[in-house]
Amino acid sequence: MLMKFFSGSDSSDEDFNEDNGTLTESGSEQSEFSEDEEIDNTSDGDGSTDGDYSLQDHSGTDDDISQQDQNDDHSHQEPKESDEDHQGVEESDSSEDEVAPLNTIGDVPLEWYRDEEHIGYDISGKKIKKKERQDKLDSFLASADDSKNWRKIYDEYNDEEVELTKHETKLISRLLKGKAPHANFDPHAPYIDWFAWEDSKHPLSNAPEPKRRFIPSKWESKKVVEYVRAIRKGLIKFDKPKEEPRFYHLWGDDSSSKEKTGQGLAYIPAPKPKLPGHEESYNPSLEYIPTQEEINSYQLMFEEDRPKYIPRRFMSLRSVPAYEKAVSESFERCLDLYLCPRARKKRINIDPESLKPKLPSRKDLKPYPTTCYLEYRGHKGAVLSISTEASGQWIVSGSSDGTIRVWEVETGRCLRVWELGEAVQHVAWNPSSDLPILAVSAGQDVFLLNTGFGNEEEQKRIKELLHVEAHTGPDDSDNTASIVSWAQDDKHEGVRIKHFKLSKKISQRIPFKLHGLPVSSAFHPTRSVFFVSTKKNVRVYDLVKQKSVKKLETGLREVSSIAIHPGGDNVIVGSREGKLCWFDMDLSSQPYRILKCHPKDITNVAFHRSYPLFASCSDDCTAYVFHGMVYSDLNQNPLIVPLEILRGHTSSNGRGVMDCKFHPRQPWLFTAGADSVIRLFCH
Repeated sequence: MLMKFFSGSDSSDEDFNEDNGTLTESGSEQSEFSEDEEIDNTSDGDGSTDGDYSLQDHSGTDDDISQQDQNDDHSHQEPKESDEDHQGVEESDSSEDEVAPLNTIGDVPLEWYRDEEHIGYDISGKKIKKKERQDKLDSFLASADDSKNWRKIYDEYNDEEVELTKHETKLISRLLKGKAPHANFDPHAPYIDWFAWEDSKHPLSNAPEPKRRFIPSKWESKKVVEYVRAIRKGLIKFDKPKEEPRFYHLWGDDSSSKEKTGQGLAYIPAPKPKLPGHEESYNPSLEYIPTQEEINSYQLMFEEDRPKYIPRRFMSLRSVPAYEKAVSESFERCLDLYLCPRARKKRINIDPESLKPKLPSRKDLKPYPTTCYLEYRGHKGAVLSISTEASGQWIVSGSSDGTIRVWEVETGRCLRVWELGEAVQHVAWNPSSDLPILAVSAGQDVFLLNTGFGNEEEQKRIKELLHVEAHTGPDDSDNTASIVSWAQDDKHEGVRIKHFKLSKKISQRIPFKLHGLPVSSAFHPTRSVFFVSTKKNVRVYDLVKQKSVKKLETGLREVSSIAIHPGGDNVIVGSREGKLCWFDMDLSSQPYRILKCHPKDITNVAFHRSYPLFASCSDDCTAYVFHGMVYSDLNQNPLIVPLEILRGHTSSNGRGVMDCKFHPRQPWLFTAGADSVIRLFCH
């Protein structure tokens, strides 16, 4: 007998629509066919179908069949065949489960056969070839045309497509809905109490109570003994109760108490009232008792300033009356405790030493000048200016006594002296070592002097350069000043001028407008840039483009001197108020660092050509030496470290050190003082 499932509203509780692959349930409860008992009866012999019927009850079905075939000789055998057929329907399952799996590789992963032409072996050991994969577009079109495609699944293990039957789809549908797979299973069947019946007369066990339930257990006593021994040996330890301190500070502050109130809330104790002093004593000393005049003066004070308690003296404690303000002060104390909010403020205990910048050790920054090695004496007045020769062999100095002296650096011997008759304000040596020429500023004139050093060829070139014709006319350019005298000074073997342009021996007017009186000026070491400082600012001009480039805001009271770093991007400015400003021109027009080092006016500042050193001198008779490292990395700021304070000069007429210059090759510092002495400080 073949099993067949029919679709329709009368065949089962759940109907399937094969066109769209959906599963629907019928609303009729009295369906003609059961979900699990559907059979198809074939005709007697010609293959025609008599009809569909369901077997609702085994007994009822047998009676109906016996009534229809009561005249048949084999009527008594039909019910048996029907029972066997029905039993076969119940026990039968999908025909797919009865077939053994085609692939026999077992638990071997299919990934191992990914690059092979077969997917495994059958029961006879032959390879199971992989089927050719259809194109996705072709498979999609085939699935669209096939109405039963929704019931097909791909069996990767056997490399074939399996079509689910209607019965299997019913089971899957019921499982997806959370129901039992079979419709005749009742998950809420009534509970049957197997131990309760009406005619029960005896309990489950009628045995008498054992004796062990009425006597102490020896095993429990042994366990207790083991615990006692473990406690005595110290193997088991109990938490000790907290011991409360016998003594406590009655008037102490509870802020150090570790007790906390509430869960996770910091305990903030109430502040203690002020302890009573000698004034609150019933028998204070006479010095605490105010006089009548003082009591009258209390009445004239404001209530906030008036003392809250006036001391009085009693002979005994028994004669002390009740305190008048006891109730009011207690009430105010309660208000302070309950109404005044208390907040915990975290105080950060910072070590003052940790706030200081971490500077490198001075030992790591050597060499730098520390001690006085040599003194140059010979001037009778204050030495106002000094300058070193490019090779570092000689030094020139100008004094207020009107003389200029050239010294040998290593020996301190004076080689030559010029007497100008006027106070020498500034001296400068030619930066080029080929032409040893001096520029001297005295009074309203500027002198170009021949030092006499060098060989015959150099002296010949110098004399030709310093030779001036009798008459020098004005220049035709727009930047010329009025007629300027360039006179030959035969007395000092040089030239006497005011403003100069050495190549043409003409004066040239600066094509810039200075906002204020100029105080100091300097040239850029590598570019055609000119720095001019007024009392408040420092202006930077480009000589080629003839325009202002930058303005440095010093914020000082009065600028006294400036110096340019050999790199050209950093400037230091000294002031009359003892402050030293470091400017990083790439960073800002404001000072990068302001150093308050000298108590008096700073007279001059200077950079070293090759070492990372700079110095400042002041009227306080000292010179400060600093380490100033400028890095090539623009993201790293310059490092400024104070190194040494050089002393030795004495004050004269309120002036101290007038000028300072570094040796061009060695870490040495020359200082010129108002005491007419030049000092050389070496490392």
